[in-house]
Amino acid sequence: MMSAIVVSHRWLGIAFCLLFAMWFATGIVMHFVPFPSLTEAERFAGLAPLDRGGPRISVAEAVAASGIADATRVRLIQRGDGPVYIVSGPSRSRAVRASDGADGSVTSVDVALTVVQSHADRRGLDALRAAIVARSDYDQWSVPNGFDRHRPLFRAAFGDAAGTEIYVSSPTGEVVLDTTRSERGWNWAGSVLHWIYPTVLRSNWALWDRVVWTLSLLALIAALLGAVLGIVRIRFREGQTASPYRGWHALHHLIGLAAMLFLLTWILSGWLSMDHGRLFSHGQLTPTEAGVVDAAPDWRDASSLDLQPTSPSTREVEWFAFNGKVYRRDRVDLSRQMLTKVGEAPRDEPVAFLDVQEIGNLTARLAAGCAAPFVLAGNDNYPAQSSIPGAPVYRSTCGDLWFDVDAANGSVLQRLDPSRRAYRWLYSALHTLDFPILLAHARLRDALIVGLCMLGLTFSITGIVIGWRRLRASLAA
Repeated sequence: MMSAIVVSHRWLGIAFCLLFAMWFATGIVMHFVPFPSLTEAERFAGLAPLDRGGPRISVAEAVAASGIADATRVRLIQRGDGPVYIVSGPSRSRAVRASDGADGSVTSVDVALTVVQSHADRRGLDALRAAIVARSDYDQWSVPNGFDRHRPLFRAAFGDAAGTEIYVSSPTGEVVLDTTRSERGWNWAGSVLHWIYPTVLRSNWALWDRVVWTLSLLALIAALLGAVLGIVRIRFREGQTASPYRGWHALHHLIGLAAMLFLLTWILSGWLSMDHGRLFSHGQLTPTEAGVVDAAPDWRDASSLDLQPTSPSTREVEWFAFNGKVYRRDRVDLSRQMLTKVGEAPRDEPVAFLDVQEIGNLTARLAAGCAAPFVLAGNDNYPAQSSIPGAPVYRSTCGDLWFDVDAANGSVLQRLDPSRRAYRWLYSALHTLDFPILLAHARLRDALIVGLCMLGLTFSITGIVIGWRRLRASLAA
């Protein structure tokens, strides 16, 4: 048995020592430079105030023109080429021109460039230097699944000092991603390597999922076998722990013992990051629950909301279905909005968010025995954030099943059953050290992550040296 463990650890170690080193080194980069994305603040900053003049079809007409029968959300924005409704259902989105209901998707380079220039001008970028350089389904920075409903994407380059590039969705004509040269460079040394994210592999999600899950599992097995050997090989001399090995083998043994807890939990949690429902729940609504939350309303009910005047400073209006009713929210700036419900009498004081009763009525339809929803604290052990800075997130506990609802737009942010709550600690906490106490002390958390990853990298380097020597000796024999 011990001989089998030694041989298995040796050859798995040779096969995975470089991968271990890469994961630890790139983990440090990822902690400080995340994968490129368009933040909500950047997206909203690029929106122009809505043009209140000119003809505009109703929301119900826009939904009908889109052909999305299960639409649950409709947004009105001012694109560079005119106002459009963005109609969204559970699986797809499409733009419809607000003036006449015509197709608002972007198929030409000229229209895409107009959208880019309008967005860039609002954000203070040099719009005149922008040029469309590609139109494709996938590239290195648009491989995540969240872009599936926006493919193909137009990519515009600005040729500025920052190397800014912006991506435009073909179906909706919205800006959905931006990157800079610095982000791209650091991510080649971070996320792309860490997640094994080359475009050719990541564009096939199922294949990528199986490959990375298998590699992570084999790496975990190698680490577990090493831990067994490390403990068995411990020697005690004059009351102190010692190693029977010399040189690089001794360093590998002693550093492995010292870092064993971190190494095992980090590799385990890294493997669990690829779980995707294999051992733990997804944290997503069941089909029955989704049928309640995503039920398409009768959009004709929104006619009364269509008639409400729009403020000159409004930059986005959204109509969404929540618990069988249609709501309208007018967004003036990133953190300020006004919410109105169909059939509700005008109020002296505008309401900004859904209230506890409205959210409680929805969650009571999702599960039995729900307690009254409460506002989630900022330091909660199972955090969730609204899409609007400072907006409340309500948690409704229905026995062992919890639902977190964004009071700004009615979306269910999390579905937490016991399995998902356990996953939060076994993956997120162990892999990113996002324990509430460490989140409250960011510099301490930074130092721990860098220090532990450097320790793991040092340990991996000893494995590389040992593995290279062993491999060279085997090839020479």
